[in-house]
Amino acid sequence: MQQPEPRWWQTGVVYEIYPRSFADSNDDGTGDLAGITGRLDYLEWLGVDAIWIAPFYPSPMADFGYDVEDYTDVDPLFGSIGDFDHLVAEAHQRGIRVVVDYVPNHTSDRHPWFIESRSSRTSPKRDWYTWRDPGPNGELPNNWISMFAGPAWEWDEATAQYYLHMFLKEQPDLNWRNPQVRAAMFDVARFWLDRGVDGFRIDVAPMVMKDPELRDNPPNPSPPSGHHMGSWTRQLHENDHAHPDMHELYRSFRRLLESYPGDRVSIGELYHPDYAVWAGYYGERQDEIHVPFNFHLTYSPWTADAVRGAVEGVQAALPPGAWASWVLGNHDQPRFASASRAGRDQARVGMLALLTLRGTPTIYYGDEIGMVDVPVATADARDPLEHREPGRGRDPERSPMQWDSSPNAGFCPPDVEPWLPLAADAPSVNVAGQAEDPDSLLTLTRRLIQVRREHPVLHRGDFEPFGPTPDGSYAFRRRSPAGRLVVALNLSDTPVTIPSEGAGQVLIGTHRDRDGSLVDGPLQLRANEAVVVEER
Repeated sequence: MQQPEPRWWQTGVVYEIYPRSFADSNDDGTGDLAGITGRLDYLEWLGVDAIWIAPFYPSPMADFGYDVEDYTDVDPLFGSIGDFDHLVAEAHQRGIRVVVDYVPNHTSDRHPWFIESRSSRTSPKRDWYTWRDPGPNGELPNNWISMFAGPAWEWDEATAQYYLHMFLKEQPDLNWRNPQVRAAMFDVARFWLDRGVDGFRIDVAPMVMKDPELRDNPPNPSPPSGHHMGSWTRQLHENDHAHPDMHELYRSFRRLLESYPGDRVSIGELYHPDYAVWAGYYGERQDEIHVPFNFHLTYSPWTADAVRGAVEGVQAALPPGAWASWVLGNHDQPRFASASRAGRDQARVGMLALLTLRGTPTIYYGDEIGMVDVPVATADARDPLEHREPGRGRDPERSPMQWDSSPNAGFCPPDVEPWLPLAADAPSVNVAGQAEDPDSLLTLTRRLIQVRREHPVLHRGDFEPFGPTPDGSYAFRRRSPAGRLVVALNLSDTPVTIPSEGAGQVLIGTHRDRDGSLVDGPLQLRANEAVVVEER
């Protein structure tokens, strides 16, 4: 039986852009949509198939755009709706798809819907949000906590009730159990689909459906120490997100996408440490989210055993025919090349793994040149989370893109202060320098994308475990009628020897001197080295 042709989001490579930090076109120190358009030639050269753009909608910027004041416009900070239309047209002309952020769980407290909702208890939009009376002794409606620390309830003096906010108090949660909310938010999706977007990355996708009875969460009997989610880990979040009703909602959203011509995709910010629970987000008939993000690699230590567990755990849990996604970082996580994650020595190994695993890879802007976190003191932090719970701030991974060795790295003019500080190593770690260096991480990333496109086994083939392999190493095989490849990773700083099952040739490696070399026997890997071997 002939297999159906894969869809673009299965074979393609996605590139995440945080618009504030990518490219500044109007010299105000903040990135914008025209800046992205001006760098599309670079993205075409790099070889990515789609860009995902974080929020650019009108917003008071309490949470840098994730507090939306108007879902159907562009904040003047980023340009105009005309700038967006031009960006989409220019991207499509280059064969690059455009995916935008869809923020369904909450609005800004300055959104007209919420302003009307809080105007009185009898407002027609009162039930568009979650309002509750205090308890008999004035206590909170339940024990839910905000992901941004503190209670998830805010008292409204004017109407003498609490409203729910799973993030900042400036981000009240929408009530998706109200059919009018669903209709309005589906209209938002239609607005952007009508403008030509190729899909949505759905922010905090499981949170939109909560326990209708608002029951307390149980305490976490073993909260992890030093976890990046801080106080959020003190509870087991059984009732404040991922209620089973979400499945029907996302089936409806899927039908909306598929009612449009072309191939529109939904990418859900959906994660659960239990692989089986995570796999359930595809839907029983794979008719819900097309690509649930999995953060199992992002949240795993970068060790051979942890990486093996994450990769094989995801592959084993996938429903038949489902397609995985892979990410090493994003705008909420420390950068992969930072010392707190894998470190610069392993950045090449991580990129090779990301672009050879079975599934859709997403590259976070700047990871292709090995950008690292830029320290920002709590007193100087722009991210409100850092002020609420020091140590959890996300400014370090959102620093401006490093384009060249000039002052401000080509992100903005030398005499303009960028919205966040640049890395001290920007003069030596930048696109311009690495594009001319055949041994750079950027060159490797570009070549990996090319190899992935040229070899169907990498973007369509099956996944098979390989091994066992020595401590500190991990390997897997990609197989299809088009051939067989072994991907071997040394995640340690000492040499290892990978058992061989036959002869082959190195297709691509993290070190160029291995490219094209023959393998006939055990495969010797140097410290921090990875290769792709084409088996014969």
